[in-house]
Amino acid sequence: MKLYPKYYIDGEWGDSSPEDSRSLVDPTSETEFAAVGLCGTADLDRAVTAARRAFADYSATTPTERIAMFERIVEVYSARRPELADLIAREMGSPKSVPVQTMGPIDHFKQAISLLGDYRFETRIGDAIVRREALGVCGLITPWNWPVQTPVTKAAYALAAGCTVVIKPSEYSPLSTLFLAEIFDQAGVPKGVFNVVVGDGPLLGEAMCRHSGIDMISFTGSTRAGILVASAAAPTVKRVAQELGGKSANIILPDADLAAAARWTVGRGFFNSGQSCHAPSRVLVHSSQIEEVVTHMAVEAEKIRIGDPADGSTAMGPVVNLGQFERIQAFIRSGIDEGARLVAGGLGRPEGLERGYFVRPTIFADVSPDMTIAREEIFGPVLSVIAYSSEREAVEIANDSPYGLGGYVFTRSRETGLDISRRLRAGRVFFNGAAGSVAAPMGGYKQSGNGREMGIFGLEEYLEVKAIFGFPEEAAALPFLA
Repeated sequence: MKLYPKYYIDGEWGDSSPEDSRSLVDPTSETEFAAVGLCGTADLDRAVTAARRAFADYSATTPTERIAMFERIVEVYSARRPELADLIAREMGSPKSVPVQTMGPIDHFKQAISLLGDYRFETRIGDAIVRREALGVCGLITPWNWPVQTPVTKAAYALAAGCTVVIKPSEYSPLSTLFLAEIFDQAGVPKGVFNVVVGDGPLLGEAMCRHSGIDMISFTGSTRAGILVASAAAPTVKRVAQELGGKSANIILPDADLAAAARWTVGRGFFNSGQSCHAPSRVLVHSSQIEEVVTHMAVEAEKIRIGDPADGSTAMGPVVNLGQFERIQAFIRSGIDEGARLVAGGLGRPEGLERGYFVRPTIFADVSPDMTIAREEIFGPVLSVIAYSSEREAVEIANDSPYGLGGYVFTRSRETGLDISRRLRAGRVFFNGAAGSVAAPMGGYKQSGNGREMGIFGLEEYLEVKAIFGFPEEAAALPFLA
């Protein structure tokens, strides 16, 4: 069993010892396949010190220099992407046949390059120079379900802004982020600019939030954990940006192509084994069309090929670990106990799979908005079909949630689709299954978080704004510096 290093700090790797290591379990075979060391607060202090030391020089680099760095990262990352796909399949069960886990980060690197080519770090308002400067050392705390995409979504824009980072991946899927550090090292990212520390949330995550040497925390995870992050960060008055839980509603209007809407809903809802905060887990259907829609959904669910994520024909792998498997089983049990009608899936593993944390793609009908499965984020392949009687009621049900991350609308009418999209209290809304864009902002309303990631909004999360007076424009042709 391979023992991985516990950190990458100031361009150096920190060896682990068996005494301070954590075993990693392959969710497909339920066997230990690796171990990784856990960092302590002394390691964190060293990482923050390295990042602060590197910040002075790195924040002064030009956009052109940062563009060249990102181009090198893209070259190395692209060459090593197959290795990363193998690692993610082993580490958290995401199928290799679903390339977005490893292809998505390339788009973010390229988006950072595009932004740096156009963004004005200095502008004017009257006689004042308005300057946007790198915020400082950023602590990035990332989840297990997107073990490369989420770290890159944060780090790419932080580095584009001129910040340095200390990143703590989830202790359930840390190897992908350590591999990312290897790529950055190979691409010649300056020492101290990108640092990785491995540890758990209660110890290392909280220490990062409280650390006076960290100027910002960017966190992706559950709402429960997000509250703890904000509380721990408050005494140092650092900036906190969060992408938290979701319970996204998918409104299928009566005039929609019902078969197409059902097909898309099942594909998106069970994507990544349902381990997605944007999953359309509440499916709102007109009461007169429930049976037609759930029949289409059940047919689509039966088509999903479940199995070994290393197999190129697999569409859905296991969930990440035993704890997640048991949590999802408990939610399925609650749906049955509270009177929802099981249309597909249910308790236990899929037929023919006796090992691994595999969950049956599950669809419930006759779900009322107050049921547990309609209120709580399950984070697994479970969809709840809820009936509505009017467009107004559909929007009310969709917005009746503490969450507001994503929303979906299916209708043949662009006018109606746009009207409902505007009325949904969510950070991102998708019309008729439209694809998202890395140039557009991502973030949530209500308890789904604050701040935005991706594109120019993601870049500006990592910038401070300064107004400089006393240099009127006619006095001199002042350069717009980075």
